[in-house]
Amino acid sequence: MVVRIRLARFGNKHQPFYNIVVAQARSARNSKPLEVIGTYNPIPQRPTNLSDEEARSARPYKEVSLDRSRAKYWIGVGAQPSDGVWRLLSLVCEG
Repeated sequence: MVVRIRLARFGNKHQPFYNIVVAQARSARNSKPLEVIGTYNPIPQRPTNLSDEEARSARPYKEVSLDRSRAKYWIGVGAQPSDGVWRLLSLVCEG
C-alpha cells in the first residue's frame, strides 16, 4: 500500500484551488483521500488590513495552509510527497 501526499484540484475553470491530501497512490486525483492536511491557493492575493498606499506597494502572495504535525507524521510513516507538494513543503516548513 503506497501512500502519497498530493494536490487535489477544486475550484472553477481558470480559478484553481487545491487541497493537500494524503491518498493511495493508485486512486484517482479527486477520489476520497485518507486525510486532508492543508490547502493551497495558487492565485496571488493582495494583503488585507493595510492602508491604500501600503496595499498598492505590497507584493501579492499565494496562500498555503498546512497542518505541519500531520505532514511530518505521514512522511514519517512512509508517505511520498509529489513534486508539487515537495516544493510547497520546502516553502512552508523552512528549518
